[in-house]
Amino acid sequence: MTVTIKPQQNSKIAVFLSKGFTEPVLNAVRNTPERKWNSEQKTWFIPNTQKHLDLLLNNLYNTGLFNSENKEEHEAPLQSKIEINSQQNINNTETDFKKEIEQVKTILITKHYSPRTIESYTKWIKSFLSIYKHQFQNLSQKHINDYLSTLAIKYHVSPSTQNQAMSALLFYFRYIKHEDLTNLSEVVHAKKKERIPVVFSRDEVQNVIEKLNGSKKLIAKLLYGTGMRLNEALSLRILDIDFDRNEIIIRHGKGDKDRHVMLPQKLITEIKNHIEAVRKLHQKDLHEGWGAVSMPGALSSKYPAGCKDFKWQWLFPQKNRWKNQTTKEEGRWHLDESLMQRAVKLAVAEAGINKNASCHTFRHSFATHLLESGYDIRTIQELLGHSDVSTTMIYTHVLNRGAGGVISPLDRI
Repeated sequence: MTVTIKPQQNSKIAVFLSKGFTEPVLNAVRNTPERKWNSEQKTWFIPNTQKHLDLLLNNLYNTGLFNSENKEEHEAPLQSKIEINSQQNINNTETDFKKEIEQVKTILITKHYSPRTIESYTKWIKSFLSIYKHQFQNLSQKHINDYLSTLAIKYHVSPSTQNQAMSALLFYFRYIKHEDLTNLSEVVHAKKKERIPVVFSRDEVQNVIEKLNGSKKLIAKLLYGTGMRLNEALSLRILDIDFDRNEIIIRHGKGDKDRHVMLPQKLITEIKNHIEAVRKLHQKDLHEGWGAVSMPGALSSKYPAGCKDFKWQWLFPQKNRWKNQTTKEEGRWHLDESLMQRAVKLAVAEAGINKNASCHTFRHSFATHLLESGYDIRTIQELLGHSDVSTTMIYTHVLNRGAGGVISPLDRI
């Protein structure tokens, strides 16, 4: 007697009872949950999950007609055996899984998506495929909706996080699975909730900045004085500061867009002094045989010696040099975001400000205070680098005065 277990393309496992069978064997299959009999194919089908496969095998071994060891057929009781042909399918699925993840990365790089987007999309797609790997060949819109629902109900993710995961999965289905977008039209979009941004008052901005020291203090001034994002400020290079035109060039910002922002007049002397300090540090590195910096894009091939030019150095280099353990190459990266974030959190606490503030609060404060000063929304949109003015409109809450502009009737008594 032989029981053959074989995975199918429809997320099912086929169970064949060849060379005859006994009532205990038949009952073992019948007692497996969600099993269905196909009279035309003379085959039982069960869901292709590890849980159902384990239950089926336990039921079969409990009949006493099979052994659980990989013995020869003549050693098994009643000349019975179980043939499981699922391992090859599992191996193939794992191989396909890895290939598709690599394809995703390749297409994202080809389309010039930012490193952060590549990392984020890859993470969501890996998470999705790891959950539905047993249904790898039959993924559909239903699986996307189920996954997004799980994120919201079980993990309580925000609508923006949920929509980010959805964008990653739609990218996967469109470019890897070559799914027609009309077949994905019913994918559930999370409704984004409107939140009023946390904003410092002018006094609070000054108090927080005064609690910072060194280059972190200068970075905070730039964040508030220009409206830059933290990663944009830390990614500045010496050549991005244009003193003649009184502007700063932000390259490869969010969405891989470049833009110009003003150079605050109060910071000109401070930035020049800071650049001289960076120059001395760079000369010291060169003297010790180092001084190379990572170049953007393919510029390292176009300008092989450019990596040691001062103009390409980071405006805010890290304190210690990093070392590539593989190539033994040594150099400096820019200041790590986490160091600045921790410094600002500590400064906010020391200033006695009871707001859920962060580095990004300086950006919110920049936009809000410009609106209060009478600058138009389009100008602020350009300075912030927003693609859509509706994103910038969130700061107009200050123009409506809101609850803080209403006099309570209690105050009139």
